[in-house]
Amino acid sequence: MKLPRSAAGWTVAIFGLLALLVGAVGLIWPEALLRLLGFEVLESRASGDYTVTFLTASSMASFNMGVYYLLAAATEWRAFYRFTVGFRLLTFTVFSVLVLADAAPGRFFGVAAWEALGALATAAGLWWDRRGPGAAAPGGAVSPSADPAGPASTADAVR
Repeated sequence: MKLPRSAAGWTVAIFGLLALLVGAVGLIWPEALLRLLGFEVLESRASGDYTVTFLTASSMASFNMGVYYLLAAATEWRAFYRFTVGFRLLTFTVFSVLVLADAAPGRFFGVAAWEALGALATAAGLWWDRRGPGAAAPGGAVSPSADPAGPASTADAVR
């Protein structure tokens, strides 16, 4: 796998690696993940309690998402980076509301904060990458040689 070639790519790669690892932990040792998130671990579960099933599904989604993020970082898929900023901020909002509404333990706010910090780090990385060598063109345009992702696509040029 190729290493990221930009600051934004590194933020996405780090998040992807952590999402993959947390997903793997949830698949292999669900109780550890529940404890990490601040949820109570019960000795036994009642019939009809699908906590472990839901945790397995969430862990698999986290694992897959980690792979997607790593692939995006390896290919410097900048449109994906921009897309994640807004959706990670949305995730922060939803997770924060869950904590504020007492639908999740206070420690779960750490997950919300992680999403917000990741979104802000990627946004800062995108900004930093645009200001790199040769990025002084009017209107924020970056010369193809200055953009770590290479020449912009036609869709990017229209924006």
